[in-house]
Amino acid sequence: MSREKLKSLGLKLPLFPTTSVGSFPKPDYLSKARAEFIKGKITAEHLHELERKATKFWIQTQEKLGVDVLVDGEMYRGDMVAYFAERLPGFAEGGLVRSYGNRYYHKPIITGGVEWPGPVTVEWWKYAQSLTKKPVKGMLTGAYTIMDWSFNEHYADRRATAMALAGVIRKEVEALIVAGCKIIQIDEPALSVRPEELPVAIEAMDATTKGLEAYFITHACYGAFEQIYPGMLELAVDNFDLEMANNELGLLEVFRGQPFTKDISFGVVDVHSHTMEKEDTVRQRVEQALTILSRDQIWVDPDCGLKTRTVDEAIEKLRLCVAAAEAFRN
Repeated sequence: MSREKLKSLGLKLPLFPTTSVGSFPKPDYLSKARAEFIKGKITAEHLHELERKATKFWIQTQEKLGVDVLVDGEMYRGDMVAYFAERLPGFAEGGLVRSYGNRYYHKPIITGGVEWPGPVTVEWWKYAQSLTKKPVKGMLTGAYTIMDWSFNEHYADRRATAMALAGVIRKEVEALIVAGCKIIQIDEPALSVRPEELPVAIEAMDATTKGLEAYFITHACYGAFEQIYPGMLELAVDNFDLEMANNELGLLEVFRGQPFTKDISFGVVDVHSHTMEKEDTVRQRVEQALTILSRDQIWVDPDCGLKTRTVDEAIEKLRLCVAAAEAFRN
């Protein structure tokens, strides 16, 4: 069914399409420039040009590797929630909190009604798409996760917060579609943190995507999926992008009892390890996927965003994904 939707959108993808979750490591010159910008040593215009340069590098790199559905690499973003909170009226910057490892972000505070000021990501998507004939995904953070990773001082409760944010994110989705974007990923990494709130996440995604003409992906990772499966399949998306390698394909056993009815971007390389997988290991992971899932369902990608790896590691992890997909097509 999802492959038919892709065709109806004018997208001709091979079996086992390859993609990436979203973020890539920033080249050293860009990391240095971002630090210099914060200190007032360079202008916003100079930083913007370097972000464009890094975006072009990653688009060209994905093309050389043979990736089928590209991402812009998020060279212009920091944290996936703070990036949007900094641009949406209704938010204020909060204090630093730990996200994972030794990484921290300013947890946003919702102090008033959240509004959509106009396109937030569209110009970056248009720039990335102008560099390639392959489809580039639009990349957004979902309403439920923005709600969960923010402090709320305005709305009555968590559901009301999520639904207000869903209305805002939907406008960004609509703007991407008008610009020509056909594949849109709406990340919900908080999806399985509070199993009792799954109905809220489903309602918020309905409000974000229902009735819109695009192929929708959601990325959710590192959680207790056994507690929300198969209910999570009710999310109004076409494809779930899930980490599989990091938990040694344990999720496959969750799917064995109840069929997985959507497409799946099947994470075959562990992005949180410097260790480079062997090609045979990655192919075996796809083979195991095929014991439960059909070949029409499976996309091949890394477990999560690659921004924590070095540039060379990220390229090699992507190469392994492409090599595995090509092996099964042949």
